[in-house]
Amino acid sequence: MSIAGLDDWLQSPQGNYVMAWEQARIDAIVADLFGYNAIQLGLPQRDLLAQNRIPLRQVVGDSATVNVVCDLRQLPFAAHSIDLVVMAHVLEFHDHQHQILREVERVLIPEGEVLITGFNPLSLWGLRRRLPNCPGGFPWNGHYLSVPRLKDWLQLLGFEVDRGCFGCYSPPCHHQRWLKRWHFVEAAGNRWWNPAGGVYLLRAIKRVHGMRLILPNWKQQASPRKALSVVSKKEIELYEP
Repeated sequence: MSIAGLDDWLQSPQGNYVMAWEQARIDAIVADLFGYNAIQLGLPQRDLLAQNRIPLRQVVGDSATVNVVCDLRQLPFAAHSIDLVVMAHVLEFHDHQHQILREVERVLIPEGEVLITGFNPLSLWGLRRRLPNCPGGFPWNGHYLSVPRLKDWLQLLGFEVDRGCFGCYSPPCHHQRWLKRWHFVEAAGNRWWNPAGGVYLLRAIKRVHGMRLILPNWKQQASPRKALSVVSKKEIELYEP
């Protein structure tokens, strides 16, 4: 999507720090996913499907730099036609979050997967938004969604959601040298306060309950064959002329 300040933020040390973590986690997952069609919603500046081997991969958004220009609330794809959807920071910067998720559920095939990344409101990054001197540009102007809340939305749509993974435990510093100084908290945060990472990645699979038709037994049961019986001498004489 066209988000003010996104391009500048992606070129900043803070943006590189976040996207490096997300790209590594997404690459590790999509490398083992197969199918025929995959789409990336938003963030056309990054190729999040680069390591995926699905033959038809398209970037979808509302800008001219994508493969498919459309409104994310009305995806121009047939129902049950997409194997994989990757959404990076889409829901928190869009006013129609539920509708986008419903569209994703509609276009995914049964057992299709969706990967969602977002900023964690229950982290130092989420706390930064509440401070009085917080800037008003990207990424602080989004509507952050917590992981439990997003899981509830996905489960209502019939998705099976994993527990997710978190990263970027360093404070949201603007300068590269400070991000390097805080790098030691990455291992400690991942071990001791895992849900407090600045960003998260959720993986969900679309589950469709199967239906089994119980049909009537149209085949008539064959009547049991009569068993042979011994004919007495008296019965033979009765039928003889």
